[in-house]
Formats: sequence, structure tokens, C-alpha cells
Amino acid sequence: MAEELFTSESVASGHPDKLCDAISDAIVDACLSIDPNARVAVETSVKGGTEQGIILLAGEVTISGEHPDYESIARKTAAEIGYNSHSIGFDSTSKNRCEVIVKITEQAANISQGVNNSEQGAGDQGLMFGFACSETEGFEVLKGRFFPLAAALSQRLTRRMTNARVDGTLPWARPDAKSQVTVQYENGVPSKVHTVVIAIQHDDALKNNFAGDELAEREYITSQIKKHVVEHAIPNELLSEGYRLIVNGTGRFADPGGPYADAGLTGRKIIVDTYGGMGRHGGGAFSGKDPSKVDRSAAYAARWAAKHVVAAGLASKCEIQVAYVIGVAEPVSVRAESFGTSSITDTELTRRVKSVFDFTPKSIANELDLLKPIYSATAAGGHFGRTPGIDGAFPWEILNQEKLDLLQN
Repeated sequence: MAEELFTSESVASGHPDKLCDAISDAIVDACLSIDPNARVAVETSVKGGTEQGIILLAGEVTISGEHPDYESIARKTAAEIGYNSHSIGFDSTSKNRCEVIVKITEQAANISQGVNNSEQGAGDQGLMFGFACSETEGFEVLKGRFFPLAAALSQRLTRRMTNARVDGTLPWARPDAKSQVTVQYENGVPSKVHTVVIAIQHDDALKNNFAGDELAEREYITSQIKKHVVEHAIPNELLSEGYRLIVNGTGRFADPGGPYADAGLTGRKIIVDTYGGMGRHGGGAFSGKDPSKVDRSAAYAARWAAKHVVAAGLASKCEIQVAYVIGVAEPVSVRAESFGTSSITDTELTRRVKSVFDFTPKSIANELDLLKPIYSATAAGGHFGRTPGIDGAFPWEILNQEKLDLLQN
């Protein structure tokens, strides 16, 4: 039988684009801590250099109260991720080594009048998707996620690399890292992991332990990644003998890395943030935006609804699309699709979803409690299919029994 393969990737918190997402979301949280109704849309760009790096903050913030110290937030966030040394690739703590430029104005009046009315219209036009499936449910450590398997595993790998670096398990590791997982299917059902690809920045001095022998160094890094990352993050039953593991495919990924090697920008990892390519994406990024922006909040609500559909047993795969007009609260369309996995028609499934879930921006924010500073934790490791410890899980990942019951009737 021919192999059926599907691949997803994830990037760690130290990836330059994820560094930017983290700074933008830290600003969102700081603003919501001052004013729960703050309007925030902030983009971050970073780039290291031989003499000096740069962090550029650009966007719009309307807030009731004093603005937070944007420069301090940016420097602190980057340092906490690990960019506190020029030798690593970026030193956010030094004003001599890192310049921060802030270009933040207020939200445009024509947008504000449509968002701040009593009905709270959508902050922009656009379409958003939510997706859920049952692929993770056969594995104990992944149960309850209702998520594409390759995406779930790649996310677990990058979170594990970050944790192993921070706790000292991998003392030679640096913040910048990526993962990629290829899952093999049989008759449409995941059967095993076919290939794991890891890129992880490492201390350049590590080569001294191997007398400059790059092959020996690479074999050591690969063995450590296999033991402390891959076999830690991926369930044993998926790692059959013979799976491929490729670590640092070019041979070395040594200091300096991060923003020194690649410029970063908020919102460039939208597929990493969502479903690893298995579910569609409307195109709008999440990080740096307050929940009045339906790019973020409606995508969360659509995921919440899709997860309920699968958890309720109505389908083993569900995708929900919502679309909006700027300044109008009610979506112009809501559509549920089961890809032939439901015992009821997609028309009936859509009717049930619309009767149970309210997709107006104000209702989404209230039901999912989105006006709190909860967004920094979303910046790396995926926005869906995980439980990072904010009241047990992201609000849009928590199932509501009443809604499950209503969907089934």
C-alpha cells in the first residue's frame, strides 16, 4: 500500500518571528491590564547586527489611562526568551547593543466608531476558520485536544526544546529552534511517525568538546535531541523502529543565530499558530491584536465551536468558517463542514452550530472571557490543541457541557 504522509511544523519561542509575536502579545497584555477595553494592534520587527540590533514597534493603541512603557516591555520580553547576549545573536538588555524604536499612534477614528458602538461591530472585514478532528484521541498524553496529530507533535517538540534549554537539560542549546513532523496514515488513520526534523541553535563552543570534529559534534547533538526531546515529547507507540530523525540538516546551527541570522516579524507563522496546514486559515494573524479584532477572537470562537462538534460525536473532523463586515456585529456567514464524517448533513450541522454559538464579537469576548491579559502564553507553541496552565487551558479549548448537550439535540 502506498504511504499516506502529512507534515506539519512548529517553531520555538526563540525563533525571530516568534520573538516578535511574544513582544506584540506582551504589549496586548500590558494594555489590557490597564484597560480591558483597550484597542491594540501592534506589529514588531527585529534584526540583529554586528554592532547593534533593533526592535521596531509600530501600530495603534487606544487606551483609557497611561500607556505602558513599550520599550521596557520589548526589552524584557526578549531577554526572558533568552536574547540577553550579543554572542547568542541579540542582546535586548543593552541600549548600546539594541535600539528600540516606537511608532505607535491611536486607532483610526473611522474604525473606532464601528467597533465602539453599543453592538460592538467587527474591527475589520475578513474570514476566519476553526478546525478540530479526532486524530489525537487515541493517545493518552494527547487526549482531549481534538487536533491534527502532526501539528500536535511538532508543537510538543518545540515546547520541549524550550523547556530543556531553560531547565539545563540541554545546556548548549540556544533559543532559536524549529521542528517538523511527518505522520504516516493507513486508510486515513494515523499509524506512526515517519520523520522528525529538528533545527536547534547551539553554543558555538560546543565544538571544543569534540576537538573541532563537526561530525562527532552533530552525532552528540542528535543523540541528545533523540533522548531528551523526541522520545520525551512523542508517545512511544508512534515511534516505531526505523523512523527518520534529522537534526540540523546543514551540519551546524551555531551562535550567533536568532535575529542575527534572520529578521523577525509579527504574524509570519500563522499556519504554525493554527493547524499545521490541515485546517484552512483565513489569512489574518493573531499576535499583537486585542479581542475586538475578529482575526483573533473569531478564529478562537470558530475553533471552540469546531472542537465541540467533534467532542459531541457529531463528526470526526469539522471545519467552521465565519466572515464579517467591518462595523457590523453579526457575521455575514457561518458554515460548518464535516468532510463526510458526520451522520447528519452539513446543512443541519451548520444550523446546530448557529443555534448554539453566538459569533458576534461582544458575545465571543464575554463567553470566552477574552478581555483579560492572557495572550503572552499564546505567542509560541500554538494557539490551539494545548493546555498551558491558564485556569487549566486556554478558554477556547475548554469544553462546555451545556453546549455539547445542545449540539446533540
